[in-house]
Amino acid sequence: MMLVGANVVAGKVLAQSLPVPVILFLRCVLATLIMLPFMSRAAFRLPRRRVMVNLLLQAAMGTVCYNSALLAGLRRTGALEGGLVLSSIPAVVAVGAAAILGERLSGRRWLAVLLAAGGMSALTIARVGDAAGGTLIGDGLVFLAVCSETAWILLTRVNAGRLGILAATFWTQVFGTLLLAPFALPHMAAHLGALSSVPLATLLVYHSVTASLFCNFLWFAGMRRVPANLGGVFTVLLPATAAALAVLLLGEQVTTTLAAGFVLMLGSILLATWPRRRVVPVR
Repeated sequence: MMLVGANVVAGKVLAQSLPVPVILFLRCVLATLIMLPFMSRAAFRLPRRRVMVNLLLQAAMGTVCYNSALLAGLRRTGALEGGLVLSSIPAVVAVGAAAILGERLSGRRWLAVLLAAGGMSALTIARVGDAAGGTLIGDGLVFLAVCSETAWILLTRVNAGRLGILAATFWTQVFGTLLLAPFALPHMAAHLGALSSVPLATLLVYHSVTASLFCNFLWFAGMRRVPANLGGVFTVLLPATAAALAVLLLGEQVTTTLAAGFVLMLGSILLATWPRRRVVPVR
């Protein structure tokens, strides 16, 4: 999730020079090509139909919808403010895990959800008062990315253990490439010249390797070992990293309202992650 957070800033920089579909298409193509030498024959076999449908939905939600909404939103809002919206992921994942996967949430987890909602409310107040540098449309697109990321997290939990990590990552990138091709190919010729810039091309390769490969490897491995609502808690590292880099690298300013929103989000995170007190039976 720290790598995903770092890619929020990288994605914002890339989106200033290239159309979003082109960025995502090239990212998936590069990731697929990089993986080819490491694939075994067994990994090239088509998974079972149910697993294949799950991987297709993962590509649609986690690669196409999440990144398209996020990068489009970051064109209209700051990376710092976008990071605050992304802070709602743990709460949204918790609700989704309870509603869809049937995972039970304690009262403390529900309170964490309410605090996260308070953080989103603070952001809305900032937008209405024009206290930050983004727009409601931009924030709304980033929240759409939150919902897409939540769907991806839940899908990875459902599919955990049914397919090897390498194969799952490979097929997700293949499906992402196929889904993005109709939207990216018509614009490729007009924007390939931008990739002659070495810094931009390097950033695209970094974006592909970290976001499409390393993040998926680590996440698929983790979701085999923890429930979805707990995995969702660790998504807090995404907005935290994005916010820190937005301030350090992009020079974005922290307003009072945004700071209040982050405090509420931090309270939500602490409530969700604070270990329960174990009661030791008296003998």
